[in-house]
Amino acid sequence: MGVFALIVLGFIVLVVLIGLSSAIRIINEYERGVLFRLGRLMALKGPGLRLIIPFGIDRLVKIDLRTVTLEVPPQEVITLDNVTIKVNAVTKVANFINATSQIAQTTLRSVLGQSSLDELLANREKINTRLQKIIDEQTEPWGIKVSTVEIKDVELPQTMQRAMAKQAEAEREKRAKIIHAEGEFEAAQKLTDAAGVIATQPSALQLRYLQTLTEIGVERNTVIVFPVPIDLVQQLIDIRQGKGGGSATPAKA
Repeated sequence: MGVFALIVLGFIVLVVLIGLSSAIRIINEYERGVLFRLGRLMALKGPGLRLIIPFGIDRLVKIDLRTVTLEVPPQEVITLDNVTIKVNAVTKVANFINATSQIAQTTLRSVLGQSSLDELLANREKINTRLQKIIDEQTEPWGIKVSTVEIKDVELPQTMQRAMAKQAEAEREKRAKIIHAEGEFEAAQKLTDAAGVIATQPSALQLRYLQTLTEIGVERNTVIVFPVPIDLVQQLIDIRQGKGGGSATPAKA
C-alpha cells in the first residue's frame, strides 16, 4: 500500500510539474501575446511573466513586433519610355507572408511601368512613397503594416548604359563649346573696346608696339621686330603701284 501511495504521489507531482511548465509563459519586450481560450480570443498580453490555464484550455500565440526586411526578387520592368530595366525593392513590414511578396512584385511592375526612366532615377523617393502606400493599403486587412518601401537598385541594359554615356559626353562637349564661345565673344568685345581707345589716341598704338618689343626681349629671342607705321606702309604700296607720283611720264619728241 505504501508503494502504491508513492506511485500516486509521484504521478500527481509529475502532472503538477507538467501543468506548471505549460502554464508559465514569458513574453519578451519586442513581443506581444494573443491569448485564446478554447479557440476564442480573450486578451492581448504584454511583455513579462504570464500564467495561462494548461492542458490545452488556453493557448498563447506570440507575435514578433520587430521590423524585418523582405527583399522582393528582381523584376523586369518596361518603363513609360519603353526602356527595359531590372529593379530590386526592399519592403519593411511588421510581419509578412508569401502574399505580401506577391503584391509587392505586382505593384512594383505596375507603378514603375507608369514612370519614365528619368523619373525613376530622379524621383526615387516619390516612387518609394507611392509603392509603400499602395502595398500598405492592400496588406492592411491581413494585419500587416508596411512601414517602408525602397527601390534598392536599378539595373540598366548594356546598350542603354552606353547610350546614356554618349549622351552625357555630348552634354559635356556642348557645355565646353558654349563656355569657349562665350569666352571668345567676351574677348572680342574687349578687343573692340581697346581698338576704339587706340583709334582716338594714335600714340597709344606706338606705345603698344614698344610694349610688345619689351615682352619679346624678356623671352631672349633672336628675332628683332621694327615697328613701322601703317600709314608709311600704305604710302610705299601706293608708290609701287604708281599712285603716289613717284614715277614720271616720258615726253614725246
